Amino acid sequence: MRVVIPIFPQFTALDAIGPYEVLRLVPGAEVIFAAAATGVVRTESLMVGLHADAAFDEIDSADVLVFPGGWGTRALMTDEKVLDWVRAVDATTQWTTSVCTGSLVLGAAGLLDGLEATTHWSTVQKLEKLGTRYTEQRVVRQGKIITAAGVSSGIDMALTLAGLIAGERIAKAIQLAIEYDPQPPFDAGSPAKAGPEIIAVNATLRDLPPASASR
Repeated sequence: MRVVIPIFPQFTALDAIGPYEVLRLVPGAEVIFAAAATGVVRTESLMVGLHADAAFDEIDSADVLVFPGGWGTRALMTDEKVLDWVRAVDATTQWTTSVCTGSLVLGAAGLLDGLEATTHWSTVQKLEKLGTRYTEQRVVRQGKIITAAGVSSGIDMALTLAGLIAGERIAKAIQLAIEYDPQPPFDAGSPAKAGPEIIAVNATLRDLPPASASR
């Protein structure tokens, strides 16, 4: 089973690594990081990089496509070469998925037209402008399309996908293997729970351009 995770300049590290750590443990899975060209691709912070072993031009099919998010998705939304590649690979997949703002790329490619989907909480309006109905859930499945909300929810999505592919028993074993047993010290993981004050603080935290822009 070929799992392809595209990476691109200014992607979010956990959006890609979270699903990778889950899906690499699915029996028979081969996980490939792909990019415009092979080599190291840097995340939003530029401090972390992942190595792409394949170029997009070398990948014409996949059983599973996992599109991560990050600031770099903004440029990809109007990159017709990338969007054509997404459409072509999607035509071959059993599952097409996204994490965080990766759903904006799927939406820009026309794959979410009329569907329910999720994304990072700060980009809901961008998603809905692409003809998609936003749903406030961590993981949303619409046929073979599965979208995950912000960053950490990529792990939830990947475990859901592991269960669909390999069965609940294997998915639970993978959850145990990565010891995914969330017990957050604070209850501020969504805008509704965090409130206006924490939302305002959040805007000052991310080392992303420009400071006034939404994620």
